[in-house]
Formats: sequence, structure tokens, C-alpha cells
Amino acid sequence: MKVADSVITCTIILLVLLCGSAAGNRKFPFSFKAQENGVGMVAMAPSSDEGNHERWLHSQHAKNSRGSVRWDTGNQTTSPVTARALDGCNNVAAIAPGTVFGAYWDWSWDELVAYDLPATIQYVHDQTGQNLHYVGHSQGTLMALAAFSTGEVLNMLRSAALLCPIAYMGQLTSPLAKDAADNFVAETVYWLGLAEFDPRGEAVVKLLKDICSKPGVDCTNLLTSFTGQNCCLNSSIVNIFLDHEPQPSATKNMVHLAQMIRQGTITMYDYGNAAENTQHYGQPTPPAYDMTSIPNDLPLFVSYGGEDALADVNDVKLLLGSLKDHDGDKLVVQYRNDYAHADYVMADNAKQDVYDPLIAFFRLQ
Repeated sequence: MKVADSVITCTIILLVLLCGSAAGNRKFPFSFKAQENGVGMVAMAPSSDEGNHERWLHSQHAKNSRGSVRWDTGNQTTSPVTARALDGCNNVAAIAPGTVFGAYWDWSWDELVAYDLPATIQYVHDQTGQNLHYVGHSQGTLMALAAFSTGEVLNMLRSAALLCPIAYMGQLTSPLAKDAADNFVAETVYWLGLAEFDPRGEAVVKLLKDICSKPGVDCTNLLTSFTGQNCCLNSSIVNIFLDHEPQPSATKNMVHLAQMIRQGTITMYDYGNAAENTQHYGQPTPPAYDMTSIPNDLPLFVSYGGEDALADVNDVKLLLGSLKDHDGDKLVVQYRNDYAHADYVMADNAKQDVYDPLIAFFRLQ
């Protein structure tokens, strides 16, 4: 793979296209067709239905999309997608957690941190021979922050950009997410014996309908109810997005996120009792990811929005408080008062307002 002649030798948008458990069911990576400018694009993805995943990525072909921005700069771009379950993986749907095959869905974002993220970065690092610039959005930032705090992958990175950073979630304002956590929706799905959390599945839809009937929860616009009032989306890109989202996830992952919302902490998965936690961690409570352990000299670009209902301003400020000793020339913080969660990936003006400053930050590293 030829490395582009540019100040930035390799940029990675880490959205992991992986289907399978952390037990070793990952598929082989494949290369998408080269773009007109000759830039290579590699993705970790299931080997089946390559065209489906290529169409999904290429549907984001507008000049404002994150991948296009990086192609336009002449850099190598690697775009894995941060969900293990995609359209091509539905042949394993409805596997109960108590069955042999329940291990397929037996993961939370702890496993993304411990296995998927290091494996993906290692792969791209080995293919390019270059340290990487990382871009994460939402759960992609949670994975990165947790990994950075434990010293993972740091030796293969040049810098990282965190859009809508999620480390703390105790103050989120999304009525749909908060009510789902407070009413133990994910736990209920797990207790029903469903290891796969499918937002379009019958069990989850029924539970969400119950939540949407509660006073103060308006689900007439599900995207807004979940992400906040996005300022700058056009209907065509939203329709494309909704054709493919929301994707399934592991129910255990949703339980883990709900624990973060209720407790306001960033810890490993809580098994719910001291004995089982001790079995997994050697202590009665799950270990915390210490955000103050992130190296002060790691170049970070952090951007968050005032209307974001998932990466709430107050939660982001908690994260920034943990980074207060960060080297002044290694931390750039951007605040967009009108942006919500989905604006960062689909807004009409995202290129000039977010991606261009992000690329400028990379060029300095």
C-alpha cells in the first residue's frame, strides 16, 4: 500500500465494521475499490456481502462526510465502523445468552477496548508502517479514552480527535436514553433471554413504546429525542442514515451503557454482585477507567456541542476537568453551541466548521 505524499501520512476514522464476539470470530479485512485519486481505503468487515457495506459507506459520499474530507486531503483513510453487528450479520440474530452460541453476543464496550480497537489499529499500523491519527465519534471516543487511560495503542498513535466525547454519561438529557436506563430496558431484554439488542426487534420496540407513552417523552422525532436538536441536517442524508440505523448491538453492551447513565461513572461492566465481580476482576466492584491517567503529552482535539443530548455539556466538562493538567499545546477544545450528536457526522456545514479545523490540528502533529 503506497503512503500518500503528505504531512499527514495516515488518518484513521475508527468505526469498527466487526461482526462477532471477542472470542475470535472476527472476519478478514478487505480493501474497498480505490478512489479516483488513488487513495487506498481499508476496512475491517465481515467477508460476506461486501457490496452492502461498500454501499453504506459510499452513501456518505457528500463532500461534507468525514471520509471524503480525508480523501480530499490526499491522506490514507481507514474507515472501520464502531458496531460489531451490521446488516450482513443478522444470520445470528435472536441467540439467547444461556446457549452455546450466546458467546457471540457476550461483550460490552470493555471488549471493544481490550480487543477490537487494538487489533484494528495494529492492523492499519502494520499495513502502512505509520503511526496513526485517530478520529472517534460517540462510542468511538469512549473506546479510545478507556484505551488511552490504560496505556493501550498509544505507541501506534500520533494524535486523536474526539467528537461528542463520551466518558461520563450521568447528566445526559436525552429523554429516550435516560428513561430507558432508569427503567432497566436493556436489563429487561437480557432477562427475556435476548443477547442481541435489536432496536427494531419486537421486544425492544414494545419497551420503547411504553417509554414513549410517558409524560415528557416525545418520540415523534426519534432522532431528536435520542440525540438532541440537531441544527444542520438535510432530510436526504437523514433518510439515508435511517435506512441503516439504528443497528443491533449486544444487550450486554446496552446494559453497560445504562450502568454509566445511572451511576455517572466510567467503570468496567458491573456483573451485579460482589462474588461475580470478584471472579472477573479480583475485587467486589468493577475497576474504574481513570481519565487522569491519559498521558498529558498525547495530542487531543476535542469537539462538543451545546445541544447534544448524549454527550451532554456538563458530562464533557467532567472529562475536561480530568484533562486539566494536559500540556497546553497538546489539547485543543472546540465548542459548537448549536450542534447536537448527529450534526458531527451529517451536518451540511460540518466540513468547514469541524473537519477543516480537525485536519489543521493533525497537520501540526
